[in-house]
Amino acid sequence: MGITALYAKRFASRAVSNLANMKKKVFFISCLLILAGYLTALPAQAQSIANTINGLNETAAGVSAFEPQVASGESYGTSFLATKAGQIIGLILSFVGVLFLGLMIYAGIKWMTANGNDQTVTEAKHMIINASIGIIIVFAAYAITAFLGSEVLK
Repeated sequence: MGITALYAKRFASRAVSNLANMKKKVFFISCLLILAGYLTALPAQAQSIANTINGLNETAAGVSAFEPQVASGESYGTSFLATKAGQIIGLILSFVGVLFLGLMIYAGIKWMTANGNDQTVTEAKHMIINASIGIIIVFAAYAITAFLGSEVLK
């Protein structure tokens, strides 16, 4: 084996080792940044549940289907079906948003660590495009459902 081949082999093994170390460093730094974001996040200043329930009761008073319940003084609390459905839909949309964010971060890291490998870059691009199409479909379905639901209740 010639000296040139020996140097090429040593250089290739160092490059592979450096790539593995770089991936570990990128992963570690990403985890630290995410953790720092959670630790430094400001608390949410949401409405109290009483304000939300009052708003729901006022809205229900404007819908003819709920007039008998509102006239009888029945209050719609957190056990009311529409409230539970809204909470479940909000939970599902939150999960979809977190899933979308995770896919985008994963695809971005995959693209950054591709090192010029066209196949990996193409996979990352397709992942970003598919995640974007998925989130657009989910929110379009929500918008259509919300619109049709409001039109049916009129």
